[in-house]
Amino acid sequence: MNVTSPQEMVERALELSGNDACVVLVDEGSTANLRFAGNTLTTNGVARTARLTVISIAGRSVGVVSRAAVRADQLPGVVAAADAAARDAQPAEDARPLVEGGPASPGWDEDVRPTDIGVFERFAPALGDAFAAAETSGRKLYGFAEHSLTSTFLGTSTGVRLRHDQPTGRLELNAKSADLKRSAWTGVSTPDFTDVDVAALDSSLAQRLEWAKTRVDLPAGRYETLLPPSAVADLMIYLFWSAGARDALDGRSVFAKPGGGTRVGERLATLPVTLSSDPGVAGIGCSPFATAHASSRESSVFDNGLPLGPTDWIKDGQLEALLQTRYSAELSGLAVTPGIDNLIMSGPAGGRSLEEMIASTRRGLLVTCLWYIREVDPQTLLVTGLTRDGVYLVEHGEVVGEVNNFRFNESPVDLLGRLSEVGASERTLPREWNDYFQRTIMPAVRVPDFNMSTVSQAS
Repeated sequence: MNVTSPQEMVERALELSGNDACVVLVDEGSTANLRFAGNTLTTNGVARTARLTVISIAGRSVGVVSRAAVRADQLPGVVAAADAAARDAQPAEDARPLVEGGPASPGWDEDVRPTDIGVFERFAPALGDAFAAAETSGRKLYGFAEHSLTSTFLGTSTGVRLRHDQPTGRLELNAKSADLKRSAWTGVSTPDFTDVDVAALDSSLAQRLEWAKTRVDLPAGRYETLLPPSAVADLMIYLFWSAGARDALDGRSVFAKPGGGTRVGERLATLPVTLSSDPGVAGIGCSPFATAHASSRESSVFDNGLPLGPTDWIKDGQLEALLQTRYSAELSGLAVTPGIDNLIMSGPAGGRSLEEMIASTRRGLLVTCLWYIREVDPQTLLVTGLTRDGVYLVEHGEVVGEVNNFRFNESPVDLLGRLSEVGASERTLPREWNDYFQRTIMPAVRVPDFNMSTVSQAS
């Protein structure tokens, strides 16, 4: 059989499997990018990827084989390898009946339409204008713009036929002074680059470089600190990734209840903070069904195709849910709440903008982004990291200069209980984790005593 489409690949692989059940995932991806340095476009390019994952089930045992760029004549060998792996495997503890099929996704039979360099049609001229403005003003712009489109096809022997086309875009923009001694960063997430205001981003970076003309050295210590949405995203994403129900049940995480069980139902934040996910939110939409290429403590191949909907992880300050498979939900007695590929944080109604929060600050730090975040203690979710590309001193409602960088030690969970203000939420791009997680809506926050543990020489 001459397999020419992802849909045909799914159907043929299901036919070839000789075991009790089978799950097939086909991911067709395309990427377009622009890279620039010193106010000049340096490279641009496009790429295509294709990956087939066959999950074969023999009784309660599972075999998984994943291969890139599989040709039609190679397909039988891939399926045979997955079947053999399943027969040789030990029974899987998360084994459950596969999700039953329903109607196929709208557009299941349509061709895959890859992204291409044309996605930057409106963005590229605006970037060129920013280069010209930066050159005239004596600053240099560096960074990259990337857009990807991944079409995922999921088919199972129980009749599931689901498809999701995921657009993902990000822009990272770094501005430096002519002598390269001052630096500032910003970034945005976008589904299609039609909504990126390059001039506004460049203007913000220019302002930060101007602030940095005055240098203020401060010692380590606890400071009232304003964290913008990007920095908040980096901290909340790590909290989200650490919120697995299995780890909590086993007493291995900050969400474990002393004496056994989980902390679901406990209050984590004094302010009415909500942390949620929703596949249908405009601008950060994501797959409305679960996909798992392999089982882990937070996901199960048996759950492929489970529908995903709006989920509150924290609601009005109270822990509502953890990352759950059907198996872990049976252990915990909680609802089945699989992971979702976006994250939204909000606070009380009427939250102020970051600029308004700065204007009301008597004395504190403005930390524009965090970097090199690493876990120190899973029991408290203590993490350490560095500030980078701009820490500023705010006095009497105005930024008065740039401060030296710090190493910080903080727990995202502990921070929730100490927030003194949560601003208005907006779509943002995390700095540290944007290779893996781009779809976030976050507020700026005020922390009265952020722990800058040591002075850092990072620049």
